Order: sequence, then C-alpha cells, then structure tokens
Amino acid sequence: MARTRRIVALVPAYNESSSIGATIEALFAQTRPLDAIIIIPNGCTDDTADVARSYASESSSLVVYELPKLEHKKSQALNMAWNKYARDADIVVSIDADTIFDADAVEFWEDDFDGVGRRKRHYKPLGGSAAKATMPKPGFWDRLQKAEFARSVDASLQRGYTTVLPGAGAAFDNAALRRIVDETGREGPWSYESPVEDFELTYQLRKRNYLCMVSPRVRMYTDSMSSFRAMWDQRMKWSTGTIDDLITIGFNRLTLIDWWHQLLCAIMITVRLLWIFLIVLQVTLGIFQVHWFWWTVYPLVIAGSQFCLSWRIPNADWKDRALAVTIIPYELFGCIAMAWFIAAWKEVLVSRLTGRYKDRWALQYHAEGV
Repeated sequence: MARTRRIVALVPAYNESSSIGATIEALFAQTRPLDAIIIIPNGCTDDTADVARSYASESSSLVVYELPKLEHKKSQALNMAWNKYARDADIVVSIDADTIFDADAVEFWEDDFDGVGRRKRHYKPLGGSAAKATMPKPGFWDRLQKAEFARSVDASLQRGYTTVLPGAGAAFDNAALRRIVDETGREGPWSYESPVEDFELTYQLRKRNYLCMVSPRVRMYTDSMSSFRAMWDQRMKWSTGTIDDLITIGFNRLTLIDWWHQLLCAIMITVRLLWIFLIVLQVTLGIFQVHWFWWTVYPLVIAGSQFCLSWRIPNADWKDRALAVTIIPYELFGCIAMAWFIAAWKEVLVSRLTGRYKDRWALQYHAEGV
C-alpha cells in the first residue's frame, strides 16, 4: 500500500552519546519507515552529534541538526527543528534520545490516526497518541518506577484519554500543532513558559477539543533513574512544573483530573500522618494493642492485590513480583512520592512569593547524569 502520510521524527538530544545509537537503530528498524528522522543535538559537550552523524550513511532520511546551547533548551530545539524540517508533515513523532520503540510503533501510530481500533465513543479528532512506557533496567529503584508507570498507563487506557503526552515518546497530528502555533502566535508548538512542556502541549490540544490518548499497541522502553537522588531530582522537576502549570491554568474541566490527583495525594498524606499520630498516642498512653486482623489479614490482602497487579507490569520477572508481594518496597516508594509532593508544593509557593525560580532543567540533567 502506498504511503500517503509524511511522518517525521524529532529527536532532541543533550549529551546522549551513550544511548543515541540505540535510539537511531530502533527508528531505522521501523516496519513503517519514517520519512525523516531529525536528530537535534543542542548544547552538547560530548560527541552526541558525531555518533548521530556516523549513522547518516545508512539512510538518507537521517538529518543531524546540531544546535548551540539554547536559552529555552529542549522546547526551543524542538521548535527550531519543527519549523525547519517538520512543519509540512502529517504526523510528528517526538522521541527522547534515550528511548527505544518497538519495530511496529510508527505503523501502529499511523493506524491510530487512521482511526483503526478507536473506541466508538471517541468522537473527537485525535491530536496525540502516547506510547506505553516501561523501563528495562533491573535495579531496585528502576523496578519501582516500572511498576509506577505500568499503573499510570493502565489508568490512562481504562480512562480512554491522557493529560500528558510524554516527550519521551508520542505522535502528534501536525495540523493540530500548526493550529496551536497559529492561534497562540508562539515560535512553535512547544512552550517556553512551561517547565513541563509536554503537559502544556497536551493541554493546548485538549483545549482545542482534540483527543489525547495512550496507544493500546505502541510500546517504548525509556531510561529510569537508578538512584534515590537521581529519581528525586527528576520528580521534583516534573512535580514542580506540573503544579506551576496547574496554578497558571487554573481549575477547569480539562484540569479537573489533575487537580483531583493533587487533592488525593494531600488526603493520603493526611491519613498516613493521622495513622502515625494515633499509633504514637496509643503507645504513649499504654493502650496500644496488636489486633490480628490489621496485622495479618489486611497485609495479606494488600500483598495479594499488589501481586496480582504485578502481572500487568511489562516484562516483569520474579523480582518484580517479589517487590510487590513484600509490600514494604511499594510503601517506601509511596512515602517518597508523598515527600516530593510536599517539597514540590513548598518550592512552587515559595518561588511564586519571592519571584526566585530554580533552573528545573538543571535538576533534570543532574538526575540523568548529563
């Protein structure tokens, strides 16, 4: 069948010399070849651009668009490449330089935009389709993040839409992107004002009545943070950016679920603190009792539930299921998530009151070790 759509991949890269080769090879291996692959090294201090150029002889579709250090970093790199190479495309694929797609990703994405397999209740035009993300690293923190992402992907698939089309791997209707540029007057689809440009772009699409969803068939394998400090830095960037955007955008029907997630996290923190307070109070008063139900049956129910959910984790092995059934690792991760929730809200409110903002991209780069 003749291809009628022009599909262009944009791959921003900052000091990704160790991973960019695998990303390019996965793009070359697509069953539905991309019409253009634009590698965008920006401000790199390593040989990312040279590694990318070494693949240029393998395909005329590959272009290395090297840029200097940019004021608006990844967003500006994407916008410049979009204007130069992708403005006339039909579908634009955004992929991070530490991410790998399955070989059928582009083929399935083209099906998504053709309406193949779409639910009948999805009457809106498709603006963006995200890949299902998982993390292949075998470390302790990596496995906890893999489980977290699996739960998030499942929730989006069941809900039928997503509020974030991740920059790590998503495809966009380029007519929708051009409409955003025309109506906002900005340089390109990606915002320079938002610290989480993928959340903001998804909001702009949804605001214009486009469906944003997780593709049920497209899978990507992306990098995870292998240490507590790296994970904390990354999540502080994500959390502060999302909170900042939500405050800027305000409360409306499109942000309802995101505000609900913020409220739910606050409720969970309050409940846990009250539980700890009651335990301490009972011990202090000498009335603490160990009830067999709460200390045997209830943990077994939680362990069984988490064990069942672990079968939904892509490429899970016995270690993933052991982490789930022992309860404590997941509880630890939940407590850490609550801690960065509190820290993120504190940082955003202090920044808005003082007018002093941290370089959140520096947090991201520090987390990624680049």
